[in-house]
Amino acid sequence: MQADFLYDAAEDGAGCQLGVTVLADRAHIRGELRDDAEAAGFRILHSCSLEEYARGAITALGDVVLIDCAEDSAQSMAMLARLDMRAGKAGAQMVVSTTMGALDAVFGCFSFSAPQILVDPCRSERVIAIGRVLAHVPNLRLRELGEEDRLMLLRLTEQVGRIAERLEKLPAGQRAGGGAFRFESPSQGWHAEGDEYTIAPAQSQRPRLPEASFIRRIIRQRQARARFFDGELFADPAWDILLDLSAARAERCQVSVTSLCIAAGVPATTALRWISQMVDAGLLMRVSDPHDRRRAYIALADASADAMARYFAEVGADGSVPVLA
Repeated sequence: MQADFLYDAAEDGAGCQLGVTVLADRAHIRGELRDDAEAAGFRILHSCSLEEYARGAITALGDVVLIDCAEDSAQSMAMLARLDMRAGKAGAQMVVSTTMGALDAVFGCFSFSAPQILVDPCRSERVIAIGRVLAHVPNLRLRELGEEDRLMLLRLTEQVGRIAERLEKLPAGQRAGGGAFRFESPSQGWHAEGDEYTIAPAQSQRPRLPEASFIRRIIRQRQARARFFDGELFADPAWDILLDLSAARAERCQVSVTSLCIAAGVPATTALRWISQMVDAGLLMRVSDPHDRRRAYIALADASADAMARYFAEVGADGSVPVLA
C-alpha cells in the first residue's frame, strides 16, 4: 500500500515540526514506518533497530515513537521498559507493533506511556495508528475528548480499519494482517491476593456473579452464532470481554491479554483498543504479576463486577435457565 497523499508538516503549537523516532528490528517494516511518518509530515530523528538504539548514546526521544518488536527477547523487553518510562515522562506518543506470540511480554513492558499496540498489523493499520497519534499530541489537541467522543472515535477507527484492510486486499490479493460508562462507587468485596482473586463474603443484599459454568455456557451460545451467520454481524467485543472476565472472576483465575483478545472475537489490535478504552473508563484494571513484573493481567474493576452481578440478577440469570446474553 503506497501513500496516496503528502501532508503539510506536523507542527506543535510553537510551529516546530514534530520529530519521530523509528525503532524496528525488521528492516522492511522500518523503511515503511519511516516513509509513512515522513508522508504524515513528521521529521525523522532516529531510524534503527532496537539493538542499535540501545547501544548508542542516550538522546532525546521524538514527539512520536514508532516501534516494531516481533520477538520477546530479554534484551528487547528491557529496552521497551526503558522506552516506556522515558516516553511516559516526556509525554511522547508511542505506536508499538508486535506479534501474537510476543503480545503478553510486550504488553507487560508498558505501564506509563499508554501506547497504541498493534498485533500483526498490515501497513494500512500502522498508517491509521500514526494518524490517531495527532489527536493525542498535547500541543495539537483542540479540546478534551469526552467518553462519548472516545467511544465514537473507537468505533470510527474500527470501521476505517476494516475498509482500509479490504482495500489493501483488492489490488494484489495480499493478505492483510491480521465511553459513556457510569457505575456506582466501587465495592470493597474483593482484593487480589497472590495468583488468585480472593472474594470476601458479600453483603446479603448484594447479588453475586453466577457460577462460572453458567457464564461460560452463555459465551458458547454467543460463539455458536458464527457457525450460521457472518460473525461480524454480532461483533460486540466490549460485552464479550466483560463476560469472559466475569467467568474468570467467578473461577478466581487470572486472564492474560492474549487470552482476552481471543475471547473478544475480533482482531487482536481491535481487541486491544477496546481493552485500553475500558481500562481508561474504569471498567477494567491492569493487575501486575507479583512473581514477574514483566507480565500483566486484566481483570474486572470492582464496580464492573458489581454491575455484572446486578445485570445477571435483573435478567433472572441464576444459573438454572440458560440465557443468551
